Amino acid sequence: MGRTRIEAAFAKARAENRAALVTYLMAGDPDLETSYGALCALRDNGADIIELGAPFTDPMADGAAIQKAGLRALAGGTKLTDVIALAARFRKNDQTTPLILMGYANPVHSMGYEAFAEAAAKAGIDGSIIVDLPPEEDAPLREIYGRHGLSVIRLATPTTDEHRAAKVSEGASGFIYFVAVTGVTGAGSADPAAIAGRVAMVKRVSGLPVCVGFGVKSGAQAAEMAKIADGVVVGSAFVEKAGDAHATGRFEAAGPAMGMLAHELRVAIDSVRKA
Repeated sequence: MGRTRIEAAFAKARAENRAALVTYLMAGDPDLETSYGALCALRDNGADIIELGAPFTDPMADGAAIQKAGLRALAGGTKLTDVIALAARFRKNDQTTPLILMGYANPVHSMGYEAFAEAAAKAGIDGSIIVDLPPEEDAPLREIYGRHGLSVIRLATPTTDEHRAAKVSEGASGFIYFVAVTGVTGAGSADPAAIAGRVAMVKRVSGLPVCVGFGVKSGAQAAEMAKIADGVVVGSAFVEKAGDAHATGRFEAAGPAMGMLAHELRVAIDSVRKA
């Protein structure tokens, strides 16, 4: 079996002695056409991996910006099948940029694990982060994912000890998403020095790349995280650009604004060269 798109993205970043930039957008916010343009803008401005948010009515891990984005997307009628179709549209013109579906278990369970995995794989989605499905409960999904070549990407936190890290790593693939701050997305900012040891431990235990997210909004913050992680995840800052476009009614402004932010982040990350 050849290298997956996720593995290739991290290999490229390593070859260039830098961390990977992982970006997030909420599918359907402010609408699906704008989301497609934003996907392309993120890719064209340095995103190595893109997380595609699937809107859900009760996003317990998300802060205000992403909650509002999800509600806007739902109000516009965006369904899980629309998110998959958006990925398929992007994949027609991009065979290399990994797409990670990020969402919650209920919509996936409602669609059916087998139906979801089959549709996601066919659309060119590379894996998922199901926020509220812990390792103890994802065995049925993991087994189906294995048949379709999809990665199960898990979450670790500053409170994850070595024993828990081993459990989180069991059956995981792609990368580990290290939540830099306790709380919800977009809340506060993380201290790289405070989590560096935990990030290194999770990388050692899992044998996978570790990407750090939550609380990273600026180029300066991204550069600091790039010193301790294999990848830097930025979400709420991009979602706020979509929110601005929605508020002004200038949906066409969302993609360029996200692209400018991605460029700023990528330049900052590239300034930090790995030893």
